[in-house]
Amino acid sequence: MTDSPYEHHQYDVLIIGAGGAGLRAAIEAKQRGLKVGIITKSLLGKAHTVMAEGGMAAAMGNVYSEDNWMVHFRDTMRGGKMLNNYRMAELHAKEAPDRVWELEQWGALFDRTTDGKILQRDFGGHRYARLAHVGDRTGLELIRTLQQKVVSMGTDVFMECKVLKLVHDDDGRVAGCVAYWRPSGEFVTFEAKAVIIATGGAGKSWKFTSNSWEGTGDGHAMALWAGAQLIDMECIQFHPTGMVWPLSVRGLLVTEGVRGDGGVLRNSEGQRFMFNYVADMFRAETADSEDEADKWYDDHSAGRRPPELLPRDEVARAINTEVKAGRGSPHGGVFLDIGSRRSAEFIRRRLPSMYHQFMELAGVDITTESMEIGPTCHYIMGGVKVDAETAATRVAGLFAAGEAAGGMHGANRLGGNSLSDLIVFGKRAGEGAAAYVESGEAARGFNMGEVDEAVREALEPFEREHGENPYDVQRDLQEMMQANVGIIRTGSELDNALVQLDGFTERVKNLAVKGGRAYNPGWNLATDLPSMLTVSRTTALGASDRKESRGGHTRDDFPKADPEFGKFNLAHSSNGGNWDSPITTDRAPLLAIPEELKALLEEAK
Repeated sequence: MTDSPYEHHQYDVLIIGAGGAGLRAAIEAKQRGLKVGIITKSLLGKAHTVMAEGGMAAAMGNVYSEDNWMVHFRDTMRGGKMLNNYRMAELHAKEAPDRVWELEQWGALFDRTTDGKILQRDFGGHRYARLAHVGDRTGLELIRTLQQKVVSMGTDVFMECKVLKLVHDDDGRVAGCVAYWRPSGEFVTFEAKAVIIATGGAGKSWKFTSNSWEGTGDGHAMALWAGAQLIDMECIQFHPTGMVWPLSVRGLLVTEGVRGDGGVLRNSEGQRFMFNYVADMFRAETADSEDEADKWYDDHSAGRRPPELLPRDEVARAINTEVKAGRGSPHGGVFLDIGSRRSAEFIRRRLPSMYHQFMELAGVDITTESMEIGPTCHYIMGGVKVDAETAATRVAGLFAAGEAAGGMHGANRLGGNSLSDLIVFGKRAGEGAAAYVESGEAARGFNMGEVDEAVREALEPFEREHGENPYDVQRDLQEMMQANVGIIRTGSELDNALVQLDGFTERVKNLAVKGGRAYNPGWNLATDLPSMLTVSRTTALGASDRKESRGGHTRDDFPKADPEFGKFNLAHSSNGGNWDSPITTDRAPLLAIPEELKALLEEAK
């Protein structure tokens, strides 16, 4: 037992994050007889996974028998603009159906076809309807099912516990972490033979975001500081349909299921403008009516989805173009209309959460009124660079899965691929960590010097009489990132962002908080800001270096994709291992795609 002056726990596998990926990893490691602990910054059941509402993509072929893993793989690679780790996309497409059926065996209640199979709905970028769903509450059902399984297995869960930093042994292997209890402010250490990062996303560095308060990029940052690499951090997905009005729901996500079930986008002129962004195809304004446009598209699109279901990056850019052209809604978005196209009974049955959410929170009846929506920071494709088979990072003992891991989605994630990503690679991370523990190569020690340094840094804001208010720094950072590293970027804005981030580094070094450590939200934010700055810097560096437009990364000064930039990921490393250490960026060549998979990608273009 390590001689720690703090509360101390020991595990074979320690999982940081209690969303879909973390819970699925815990189940896998626990089934192998290992001692497993889960740490969550919030409460069990409150993970961001519950906000993924529309469904989980898996080529089960229940609605379209033509669907299979090969088509799903092709859709994922094309959606990611070929920047994906092809092996992750392949494994995901092949294994997603088994993971969904597994959830069903564990008690998940999916919507059904008339013959009793799991129903699947349309989503953007998917050639066929392949999203298994539970109304528009799929993420909630995923969490409910996995959580029940984890608890029934007797897994230890530490809630409202904020991890500050990963800890190594003397040979550089990851050996656990140091954290504190949010309710008391008391520090706690966790020793482990393997650690899995499953902390989710990083959207709280932007002003308009669907992410909840937890999404500060802790896992991305801690992995980087511990010696892992981050890739594709410039690729940020701005979900096309986040509410822009009323203010009470600004940033709240409108599931893609609304468009999958027939919702359409209109500009201020009432035009269904997405037809105008389908290259070399029918233009809506040439039709006498919207019904004629719909019929033409259905007859001539060779199985493709309606234009509202183009990949998310394309829809978001189209909305942005309409707004800039002066055809936006009164509050800077466009209109999403389903009420004129589907019955009230259909909407309440298929989209119950959306109906009740907007009726209760915004006074908007979506069965009769259009929603005012616009792009909102939703998901980061970039993350910790991992091995596709094992989810291992380049640091011994450290693994990553879910939104915190990079590679699977390339430059742009297709809707619905996130939930199946969680369970496919959550399972693989649990397997990989368990195999590492069983290999006997795990850490043999726990560096208390690293713990002491992390504790000292965390307490510094209490020692300052005068300094920066963490909330002022957070607000200014979010506004700066929204303005300079948002949905459309330019070289001059990115240069400005990098200069300003240097200034934010100095401001974070001068944070001051008052009061005690127990339930002190100002202090909690002060300990989040180093992670937010690290994520912001890697995103700005990647966006500056990637002089092209690809997927979730759009450069106004380099509007087209450059084939040379399609050959590598931008990989970031920390030169010093602390939050304010310099970050270096290298070009990491993409894995070579085998010829048989290349042939698949050439089919049915």
